Amino acid sequence: MSIIITADLPPVEQLPDTFLIALKKMSAIALKGEEQSKYLQGQVTCDVNTANENNLLVGAHCNAKGKVFSVFRLINRNNAHLLIQPTASLNHSFTELKKFAVFAHVEITQANELSFFALVGKKAGEHIQAIFKKTPDNITPVVISGTTTLVYLAGKQPRYLLIDESQTLETLMIQFDLPAYSSVVWDLLEITEGFPQLSNTSCIEYVPQMLNLQAFDGISFTKGCYLGQETVARMQYLGKNKRSLFSLAGNASQPISAGDVIERQLGDNWRKVGDILTSYQADNGKSYCQAVLASDVDKNTLLRIKGQTDSNISVQTLPYILETT
Repeated sequence: MSIIITADLPPVEQLPDTFLIALKKMSAIALKGEEQSKYLQGQVTCDVNTANENNLLVGAHCNAKGKVFSVFRLINRNNAHLLIQPTASLNHSFTELKKFAVFAHVEITQANELSFFALVGKKAGEHIQAIFKKTPDNITPVVISGTTTLVYLAGKQPRYLLIDESQTLETLMIQFDLPAYSSVVWDLLEITEGFPQLSNTSCIEYVPQMLNLQAFDGISFTKGCYLGQETVARMQYLGKNKRSLFSLAGNASQPISAGDVIERQLGDNWRKVGDILTSYQADNGKSYCQAVLASDVDKNTLLRIKGQTDSNISVQTLPYILETT
């Protein structure tokens, strides 16, 4: 018996009380070895030296100019650092990390042996406690129960990542006996939570502050040198960043894709204000988008998708306070 994944794409308000998501589009880069922390500390924005078996870090991997290859959630599993992220952004980051690791005592691989599921909703914690001896929470967001890594993600509604080998994980998912959705629904949740989702289109386009990494404590300004640090620090202390990540919702008659342009109305004209990172279109026609826009956009700004003159998109409230300076 295998778990059945529905093809339904509900709007956010019609999602079940509690449900599963098969994260087929999620993967991880694994770093393991004597110098794994030392090496990674010089490559990413978060303070890797604070990582342990029970905490969760958010960070970005940038090039020398401070442009982001990938945004990840960092955990430790089996004595390795795992950089969990969408497979769409993984290749750029993986290639660059391998390139600079040639003289370090660290092995860098893609964790292809691992699978990922998410358990989401009001009663998700109850389901976790019914099956696992150890459960994560806001204080201890990462735990190991048997061979399964459980990661708690705080937000508008509780989310748990479950990480293990494919066969073990699917057997566990069947025990939950809950509706299961495809990874596209995960995109919807990341959009509403304001967590950046990069693709091949948006890699190496933005500095971390344009992706709101400061809102997730994803940038350490005290850790010392890392790749791209000069640009990131200049954006922070000189107030040079004029763009931010936004969550949008509305209606569009045609599919929306990563890289599509968002326009805003200025008098009788429309002008580009930013670009879409990812989108989700529900079965009822409602569209949800994540985009990097000019920071001065607000809920009263009239927005549309370029080329779709009948589209109507508006800014949604993020679940965190964004410090832009």
